[in-house]
Amino acid sequence: MSAELKVERLFKVFGTGHAAVNDVSFHVAAGEIVVLLGPSGCGKTTTLRCVAGLEHPTAGTISIGNDVVSAPASGTLVPPRLRNIGMVFQSYAVWPHMTVQQNVVYPLRSRKVSRAERTRKVGEALELVGLSEYANRPVVSLSGGQMQRVALARSLVYEPQLLLLDEPLSNLDAKLRLRLRDDLRRIIKKTGVTALYVTHDQAEAVVLGDRIGVMRDGKLLQMASADELYNRPADLFVANFTGASNLLAGRLLDRDGDFGTVETNGGSRLTACLPANVAAGEAVKIALRPENIRLGANGAAEPNTFTAQVAGHRYQGTQTVYELDMLGGRLDALELGTIVRYPVGSEIKVVLPPDQCWAYPERQSAEG
Repeated sequence: MSAELKVERLFKVFGTGHAAVNDVSFHVAAGEIVVLLGPSGCGKTTTLRCVAGLEHPTAGTISIGNDVVSAPASGTLVPPRLRNIGMVFQSYAVWPHMTVQQNVVYPLRSRKVSRAERTRKVGEALELVGLSEYANRPVVSLSGGQMQRVALARSLVYEPQLLLLDEPLSNLDAKLRLRLRDDLRRIIKKTGVTALYVTHDQAEAVVLGDRIGVMRDGKLLQMASADELYNRPADLFVANFTGASNLLAGRLLDRDGDFGTVETNGGSRLTACLPANVAAGEAVKIALRPENIRLGANGAAEPNTFTAQVAGHRYQGTQTVYELDMLGGRLDALELGTIVRYPVGSEIKVVLPPDQCWAYPERQSAEG
């Protein structure tokens, strides 16, 4: 039976005084997969370890289902073995002297499950992860991806109410990582277990998560669906971390609802989408994804249509990244296709869609 996870005002301060987790709150609905995404040292793994009971929080409350498992203020701290959780680590953490079947059955033995029930549950778990025919093989004879599937089966075989995954694909080569990544969501969803997944890889987060939480310096900056995260990032860091690599500096001249007119440092004006906390007159930075720039515009003039010169290009087989001199700076634009359409030195019309130009207060980058 899957259970809801609630994390409320979680703090974890280590002996140095550094807050690895700083006032983090979120919930994971029963049966939902939530991914914590961020760079190394952002606090995502420490948060997961607090949920697991492997780290003791400094403050805050963690609840799994109807049970409070951690609340330092009241002295509550349920040990990991009593939280009914499954956990998959970066390292495969399999027992090398055992067979696949022996690895998977181990948690059931410690729970005193009957022999017949053990046989049934292990068979179901191995079928779920695609390893039925490997049951009697030594686990060390498997590939890295297969060993991680064993670890996953072992974590699911006793039907935990919560599954925690700490960068489980990071030790695999690129091809295995892609294959298991695509299978993981199907496997987790088929069991119906609630899952909290930690990664620094955006592609993993998007494929696996129902919602994604971006963390930085111990803080949770935004928790949203992948679509919202990519199309309405909460701040400049979230935008940049998720791929909005183009930045234009300027000043907001006026705003009308969610949009406003920005004058760039090069003297051009464009329309940009605005968060609530930026006011007319403020210095801003506009973030824009290379793939959202439209090249070769023609016909009726659209908002944010400019002339750019192609300063260079990087051909990548199925796509080309163009380096564009425009608006007093240089922007990258990505175009899909196997043909380079615009030679270096040519001038082209370019559209920067207003709803994909996100202007954030420049003070955000100073604060970060």
